Amino acid sequence: MLRSRIVGTGSYVPARAVTNAEVGQALGLDDEAVYRRTGIRLRHWADEGQATSDLAEQAARAACEAAGTPASSVDAIILSTTSPDMVFPSSACLLQRRLGATRAAAFDVAASCSGFLYALSMADRLVRSGQAQRCLVVAAEVKSRFLDTQDVATAMLFGDGAGAALVIGDSSGGPQGRGLLGVRLYADGARHGLIRMAAGGSRQPTTAQTVRDRQHVLTMQGGPLFRLAVKRLADAVAEILKEFGVTMEEVGPVIFHQANGRLLAMLRKRLGIPPEKMYSVIEHIGNTSSASLPIALDRAVREGRLSEQAPVLLGAVGGGLTWATALFRW
Repeated sequence: MLRSRIVGTGSYVPARAVTNAEVGQALGLDDEAVYRRTGIRLRHWADEGQATSDLAEQAARAACEAAGTPASSVDAIILSTTSPDMVFPSSACLLQRRLGATRAAAFDVAASCSGFLYALSMADRLVRSGQAQRCLVVAAEVKSRFLDTQDVATAMLFGDGAGAALVIGDSSGGPQGRGLLGVRLYADGARHGLIRMAAGGSRQPTTAQTVRDRQHVLTMQGGPLFRLAVKRLADAVAEILKEFGVTMEEVGPVIFHQANGRLLAMLRKRLGIPPEKMYSVIEHIGNTSSASLPIALDRAVREGRLSEQAPVLLGAVGGGLTWATALFRW
């Protein structure tokens, strides 16, 4: 039975650490007020000379090094981002050049905060179909460039970073062997207005007026998005556990998109997740959109939190609206 398996992970956050005091100043909030609202102490912002593909390269090389695989040998690069270096070519192609992966297909995925799991699902299909043997799945975001620093709904949440996973085909295990059990993807385009950047595309091309109207910053309807995110992701988690006959007691680490501390706490309560199973790095990196899940996954791997026995539960929800879940054995 051929199954795709994650054999290496990597992550990277920029050196510049941005405190609550710094982001809170323009909002009239002190350090503790920002923390109470978000569960965040620090987020990292890219330097002026850093772009999404720069962050992606660092995470990708770390994942390949962890797997003992040369980055130049991968067959496909799938990069999740909604903050690409440029509209086109894709940031995945820029990353391919940086890695010297000349034989690799390369393309971007834009599924907002769910993008890493969307990309992981594509890698799974490429591997299981025999079209690729090694897929590099990367999520990289530079959200700090698209923030209104005076918007209380977004300014204190978002950070920059990248996470990556190297996926290969493995037929050595049986039904209970290591590897990806399944990824499940969902979307609801009717909710597209809950979080978005309005201008810069073909519907509202960039003009002097769209810049003056600040339509090139990220906007979010926090309350409605929060409530919908909890319901949709909780329902999706229940579905994937039922599908694969796994109980919450049997699950190992639970790693969700690091949106904010309140959302993670609500999901833990609603799903009955024991505190020791809920892995979070939100306090130290903020919300790095689609990069947050693979960053958290990499840190959990490097801390020795994963085992071969207990399946790992992943989940994410983001703009689009999109959401996704996954189960795998490390």
